[in-house]
Amino acid sequence: MKNETVQTDIAVIGGGLAGVNAAIAAARLGRTVALVQNRPVLGGNSSSEVRVWVCGATGHGTHRYARETGIMGELFVENQYRNPEGNPYFWDLVLLEAVRAEKNIQLFLNTDVHEVEAEGSEEDRSIVSVTGWMMGSERRIRFESGMYLDCTGDGLVGFLAGAKYRLGREARHEYNEEWAPETPDDITLGSTILFYSKDAGQPVKYVPPSFAKDITQTSIPIRRVIRSGDSGCHYWWIEWGGELDTVHENERIRDELWSVIYGIWDYIKNSGQFEAENMTLEWVGSLPGKREYRRFVGDYVLNQNDILAQREFEDRVAFGGWSIDLHPPQGMYAQESGSKHLYTDGVYHVPFRSLYSANVSNLLFAGRNISATHVAFGTTRVMATCAVIGEAAGTGAALAVQHGTTPRGVYREHLAELHQTLLRQDASVIGLRSADDADLARRAAVSASGHLRRLGLEAPAERYPLKADAGLLLPVAPELTELELLADAAEDTVLEIEVWSTGRPENYVPHTLELRSTGTAKAGERQWVKIPLGWAPEKAQNAFVVVKANPQVALYLSDQPQTGVVAFHHSAAPASAQNPENYRSDQPVVEWTMRELGARRPFCFRAHPETNAFAPDQAVNGYLRPYGQPHLWVSEPLASGGEAQLELSWPEAVQVNEVQLVFNDDVNEDLINLHHHRTPFEIIPELVRDYRIEGLIDGSWQVLHQERDNRKRKRVHRLNAPVTVERLRLAVGQTNGSPSAEVVEIRVYG
Repeated sequence: MKNETVQTDIAVIGGGLAGVNAAIAAARLGRTVALVQNRPVLGGNSSSEVRVWVCGATGHGTHRYARETGIMGELFVENQYRNPEGNPYFWDLVLLEAVRAEKNIQLFLNTDVHEVEAEGSEEDRSIVSVTGWMMGSERRIRFESGMYLDCTGDGLVGFLAGAKYRLGREARHEYNEEWAPETPDDITLGSTILFYSKDAGQPVKYVPPSFAKDITQTSIPIRRVIRSGDSGCHYWWIEWGGELDTVHENERIRDELWSVIYGIWDYIKNSGQFEAENMTLEWVGSLPGKREYRRFVGDYVLNQNDILAQREFEDRVAFGGWSIDLHPPQGMYAQESGSKHLYTDGVYHVPFRSLYSANVSNLLFAGRNISATHVAFGTTRVMATCAVIGEAAGTGAALAVQHGTTPRGVYREHLAELHQTLLRQDASVIGLRSADDADLARRAAVSASGHLRRLGLEAPAERYPLKADAGLLLPVAPELTELELLADAAEDTVLEIEVWSTGRPENYVPHTLELRSTGTAKAGERQWVKIPLGWAPEKAQNAFVVVKANPQVALYLSDQPQTGVVAFHHSAAPASAQNPENYRSDQPVVEWTMRELGARRPFCFRAHPETNAFAPDQAVNGYLRPYGQPHLWVSEPLASGGEAQLELSWPEAVQVNEVQLVFNDDVNEDLINLHHHRTPFEIIPELVRDYRIEGLIDGSWQVLHQERDNRKRKRVHRLNAPVTVERLRLAVGQTNGSPSAEVVEIRVYG
């Protein structure tokens, strides 16, 4: 046996997505990091060992413009290109390579941390070291760091350090939460084991093991959906253990879940109710995917009311959007639905104060163990949200080390720097804008070869009968005087239109009725119906246009998307109301869905007058995500062999050493790491592909950098040596499929 000591600035314990993102974030900021994971692979519940979809703020397309950016966004986009089939082993590799790419990270797999040395009083403790055992290598490793991040999920490190925590459900009166029980208890969400099946191409028999449960003697066949072709996360509801201690009774929970999986497969194969003769089990998990255990207490406890109010915390550092998603304690044996869901009208915010311990001065946490109530945890627990919280926690830890302070000290004394650092890294923060004085682009005059001025799509692809209300979201900058819709009319009729504002800038649902209008449709096909509107809001913002149902009318969908424009179908009943999930039908984001139409299929329309929403100055306005407006420069359509150019100029020459670019990767597109759905493209079409950066030096343009075949959102180009330029320009030659160049942000540093 070997005894070792590893000294780093930061130790991240837990290699799930929260830990991976935390470690990468800190490493990119120049801090040395030990990333310690007790399994042979990274990814936690998303890994090939457990195989849970990486869900996040999009809610499977329920929320608009909500896909995560930053490190989690990089992983999504990379996996989409390298692993379009959703192979769980390739996902493992995407994560492993992302970690190995960071020279400041030392990775320790198969290393189980179970010893913590801490000192100080109960109210003011600090961690001195943590020690782990590397299985198979007989190495006992002591990790000594200035900052520690507990990303273990179960919260073992913080528990051993004496950090305050909660377990189970709070009483309703404690935080005035509608979904909390009247009295507190120890109930948690249960654990799940998944399985994969496949068609073997020939008959396959199945002899169940002796411990397989006869599920016909349970409520499962009645209360849950069983189909022979489903596998993986379609069976998320195979859940149990919420009434037990999900850690100390982990083996018992695993055995019960196995008995049900093999019993379900017996039911599918041998009951005669399914066409499953050629079906066989391909894979069955051996690790229960845990949902809940300890939740630490930070300087702030996030609760249900914060989520539903979308509270804009002064220290917001991440966002989520998954529903408050709670499950019955009995899991798969419950008589009620396997889950109940409550959505906000848009994404919500997570404060930094919920990411560090109230009483252990050098402890941060990320993942499902953050400072939140059981009800709020029902939404923060999904993995893409855990990941962006991890990036925020890792960034906070790096700043704490840099300034020789505590995480609480970062909140109190360096909050503005934390925010600006997150923005510079393209992290998932909503509603904040860059104020980086070092960014030379903020002082530049911005011009372009042109920008998209005309909002409209004229090529019809599919007829859409107006049986229910339809919606069309589009930016209004500065006004919307008239809208034309391509329509068929069975007879002369009137088309009724409503224009709504969306309320909060991060929301994309009708909130306040601004005006009503009508247009006359004559009997006939493919006619442009004109509707006068005349809406001129005080500031540029999105309009949610409601086209009222009319059985005499059909609109047309276009197969060509337009950035900033989304079409909606209004459903009186939620799309996912059937068992095993229970959605409230009065939630606007559930009522107004884009799923039935597709995220990239707006209605054919023409908006008047021309728009300024995509002007060149949008690329330097400080916003990195849609927020009331798209916030990006969109060029005029690229001509064959032509270029689009975005140019910065200064009153006096400036020295340039680094150029940062953020291209549009359409955060309205829902991406999933494994097997939920497959996009028709492997690279986001809006991403710029071929470009060059040029500087005007001594009166002539010189190429500073040239790039081919780009498929990433954020690019950082450090020049070999600083250059002094009078102007700087980005020349785009080709995209990955979009007709225009689309740039979210350009930054320039000396």
